[in-house]
Order: sequence, then structure tokens, then C-alpha cells
Amino acid sequence: MTCWEKFSPHFVLGNKEQNQMNDTKYFDVLVIGGGHAGAEAAAAAARMGAKTLLLTNKVDDIGQMSCNPAIGGIGKSHLVAEIDALDGVMGRATDKAGIHYRILNKSKGQAVRALRVQTDRKLYKKAAQEILQEHENLVIRQESVLEILTQGEKAIGCSVNSGRAYFAEAVILTAGTFLAGKIHIGDFQTPGGRVGEPASSALAESMRGMTFRVGRLKTGTPPRLKSDSINFEILEKQHSDDVAPNMSARSTREERPSQISCFITHTNVDTHKIIEDNILSSAMYSGAIEGVGPRYCPSIEDKVKRFAERNKHQIFLEPEGLESDLIYPNGISTSLPLDVQKEFVHSIRGLEKAIISQAGYAIEYDYYDPRDLNYSLETKGIRNLFFAGQINGTTGYEEAAAQGILAGINAVRSVRGLDAWEPTRDSSYLGVMIDDLTHLGTKEPYRMFTSRAEYRLQLRQDNADQRLTEKGIDLGIVGPERASIYREKMKMQRELSDRLAREIIFPNSDVAKMLGLELSREFKLFDLFRRPELDLLKVVDALGIDKTDSKIVSALETIETEIKYEGYINRQKVEIQKIRKNESEAIPTNLNYDGIEGLSSELKQKLVHFRPKSLDRASRIPGMTPAALSILLVHAKRASAE
Repeated sequence: MTCWEKFSPHFVLGNKEQNQMNDTKYFDVLVIGGGHAGAEAAAAAARMGAKTLLLTNKVDDIGQMSCNPAIGGIGKSHLVAEIDALDGVMGRATDKAGIHYRILNKSKGQAVRALRVQTDRKLYKKAAQEILQEHENLVIRQESVLEILTQGEKAIGCSVNSGRAYFAEAVILTAGTFLAGKIHIGDFQTPGGRVGEPASSALAESMRGMTFRVGRLKTGTPPRLKSDSINFEILEKQHSDDVAPNMSARSTREERPSQISCFITHTNVDTHKIIEDNILSSAMYSGAIEGVGPRYCPSIEDKVKRFAERNKHQIFLEPEGLESDLIYPNGISTSLPLDVQKEFVHSIRGLEKAIISQAGYAIEYDYYDPRDLNYSLETKGIRNLFFAGQINGTTGYEEAAAQGILAGINAVRSVRGLDAWEPTRDSSYLGVMIDDLTHLGTKEPYRMFTSRAEYRLQLRQDNADQRLTEKGIDLGIVGPERASIYREKMKMQRELSDRLAREIIFPNSDVAKMLGLELSREFKLFDLFRRPELDLLKVVDALGIDKTDSKIVSALETIETEIKYEGYINRQKVEIQKIRKNESEAIPTNLNYDGIEGLSSELKQKLVHFRPKSLDRASRIPGMTPAALSILLVHAKRASAE
């Protein structure tokens, strides 16, 4: 019996208080869905001391990686770092399951550098479930939700297929791809949230009766390949990065499982011809799918059509686990019929005899326009109902998890009658994402990139805790262990900075030679960090620091970045202050926009819908002009003075 079998259908944590919670149907916060968004939302609410219930179709699938078995990447690892800064689940689970670490954009600056971790699917799921077990105040039950229950314009709970009802002061819906989910392989269609699991059809139908704007999106997955049928000998091998840091500050290198290699191959002109010849049999091109797919992670059919000038596309062969015999071929997501999938796979170098264990497929599902959400992720139409994850039009584990932690925080704050926490664009990638979604909406699956952030030098992966952990402590979401690690890190950075400021490097000294520097006079080591040619690892050697001490090396990297980019960072701080001035210009929530002359009817409608809290928020409404902002400012000040 696994540790989770005893929770089917009910999750019992063992102590008396928890058992009493388990018997009740009344909670502070109710979370629907056990994916990455749901796990973070439930854990966040529980850490804040709220009596929390997590409902999921299948308890054993909590922490399931439905698509590629990897966490992080450009922009995405920044979100994971922010989740970890708030003491979340994802970073810790990743390190307990990480079997291949890579630093991306290594040759570029810290602003765009990112960590990507290949994980063992089973180990990740096990780790996520064990971390949830650690949380007091959390009950997990295996139930299929049929309907969100409301009273007036307020969410009060849900009904489930067992005939029961659960009640809560706040409800968080994290349905992933399950709302009216439909799986496509060629002309074959079947309802499903992911392969082998039923769609949430009844819940989707009941949601369509609410006031939200609903649309359809699409995502997909490649065929899974048997590893012993692949000729790895002729393929490019990619080793794990030995110097790569952990995803979580709470992890140690000793926790990492065994590290293994990944492999790279490519499609070719023969592959592309097979796909082109059969393109109309793809669900994406036959008209069977109405949903829009992700632009930045397209299917192989989309790649061949959209980038017709290219004669090859990279495929990253990712092992699904240390004990798994399956390979995830990242880069050939498809909805072509199985026989065509076999044909084009066999045209690829190293995959000539590859056996497909599971066909690739596309899945389309309902999502709700995120412009119908407040910044807190609470819906505008129904109070105390929060949405998080793919239901808001995003794609990716990391984007979902980050939304989950925000929804969990704000659900608890709503229950307690406190103002919502609204992270800003200059404080976090989480703030960038939420601002993008709630102001601009999305017509395609939204994915995080560093290019979406205006203040990338401020929002680095290495300083996520400096930006958010103190705030997390104030919010009551960061536990004592994570808080202690953060404070120790800050103490270490101060001590290292002091040492660098005291360390004098003389011309022709042994240290100068070790650093490869030709000096005309003595310099403080601190000032030498401004030189682009200075190699950090050489500094570590010169100071006699152990390279394997990742905490010290990481602290030095942060110091180095802040020294080298001081001028740019200071300029960004000035820009941020200007924006905050506009942010401080509050707009009364009851301002009568219809009575303001000089605003177009379209802008008035948008202002009524968005109800921006500040001039800065109003400035990001599509179609807003400088002239309209000036008019708005005058009327906002007049209304505030009355």
C-alpha cells in the first residue's frame, strides 16, 4: 500500500484535529483540481492557516506531469524561483526528482539566464505528494466536481458526483485541460482531460451557464518512444551540468537523484515531406479542432507549415525517468494519425526502428477570458471564486503553479477580510503574467518569456527571494525554515561584499595573475568585478572558496551581477519610481465614467469593465491614449477631493 492509497477516497493526516477536519464538509478554502496550480493553491492556503480542502479526480495523480517531464527554462525558471521564494512546492519537488540539470543562456547575462531540469515523472509526483502531506490544515478528497455552488453573486462551494456538497468561504478552480476536454488523434476524437482520464464535462456545462466569456484552446504532446528501440550511439549526447544550482533554496545537492544524459536529433526533408503529404489528416488542419494552439510551442505540423524554409527542426530526447523505458521526444508534438506518426518518426536519425508506446495527440479545452478576473485572480462576476492555471488561458506547469500560489494567498485574504496581494510588474514575473492576462487577455496559450518583462535586470532568477520572501513572511505564507535560509543567505551576501571591498589586488601579484588581470595600480576586488573579462570561478579559486559550495558561489554571482550592471539597474529604478508615481494616483472605484466628456464610448466601456485602481493600471488598457489619461486624471482627482 502506498502512502496515498489510504487517502482514497479521503485524505486523513492522522492527528485528532485533522481527522475532525476530514469529517466535515465546511472549509475556509476549497480548491478544485490537483494539478500544479491546485497543489500550489491548496498548499499556500494551508500554510497561511486556513482550513483547506483539495478535491481531485484521482488522488494518486497529484503532481502528474501531463506533458514533458521537465521544469524551468527561459522565463519559466524565474517563476519557479518566485514560487520557491514564497515557500512553494514546485522547486522542492523538482530537486527531489531532477535527473538532468542545464543552465540555459550561460554565455548571456543573469537577466536572461535560466535553469531547466529534466525530472523523473514518478519521483516528481511522489515528491509533490509528500510535500503536501507535510501541510497541516489540508484535507484531500477524491471526488469529481459537478457544479460550483453560488448564493447570489458569491461562490459557496461545490457539488460532486457522490451526491455530496462541500462548502467554503472561498473557492479556487484549477481545472487544467479537463473542462470539456477533447483528445484528437487524426480523425479519432474522444472526451478526456488527458489520455486515460475523463473530461470534466458536467462542470464545463454548468460553467457555461455563468457570466464568463468562454473560448477554446489547444495543446498537444508527442508520441512516447521505447528507449531500447532508439539508436543513441549515433546521436548527439547532452550531459547534465555539474555546476547547475538547485531549483529550491531548501534543497541540497545530496538530495538529487542520479544524473543522466539526454540526446539530440533532428527532423529532415524526408520527415517534412511525409508530414506535408498527410497534413490534412492532422486534426489541426482537418478542421476538427477549433481551439488555438501555442505559438511558441507549436506542433510539428505547424513547424513544417509555418517555417517551410527550414529543412530541419531539433528534437530533444528526454528520458521520462531513471527506471522508465520511455523517451519523450520534445519537439514533435502532433495530432496526425498513428500510422503517419510511425512513418515520420522512422524517417528521423536514430529513430529508424523506434517503437511508439503512446501516440501523440492534441487536446482542446475550455478556458475563460482572464480579463474577467480581478488582479487577485478573483472573478469579477462571482465573489470569492478564483481561477488559476490553464483555465485562464496559460500553458505550462510553471505558469499554472505561479497562479495557484497567488490564488491561494488571495483566497485566504478574502476570507479574512483583507485586501488582496497584487504583485507588480516591477517586483516579479508573477506580476508581469497577471498584469498581462487581466489587462490584455489572450487568444492563444500564454507562455512566460523574459522578453515580457520590462525590468529583467531587476527580476532575475538569482534574486527572487530578495524580491519576495520578506513579503511572503508578512503574508504568512513563508514558513520558519524558508525564512531562516533566506536570512542566512542575506547575511552571507553582506559578509562576502564586505570581504570583496577589503580585498586589495596589487599589480603583478599572484592573485592578479590567477585572475588574468594586467593592473597598473592596486584595486579593490569589489571594483574589479565591474570588468566584463573577470571570471567568477577564478575569483572563487583566488579566494580559496570551495566551488562545490553552491550557496557561496550563488551569492557571489548575485553580487557580481549587481556590481556589473549597477548603472542599468539604477536607471530601471528611476523608471520604476516614475511608474509608481502613476500607481499612487488612485482612481475611485465608484467613478462615473459615463459622465466624463472627452472619452470615447469604447474607452468608457473598457473602463467600466476593468475598473482600474490607479492611473498606471488605466494606462495599460488597450486603446488608452495620453489625452484620455490626462482627462481621467483630472476627474479622478476631482472625485477623490469630493
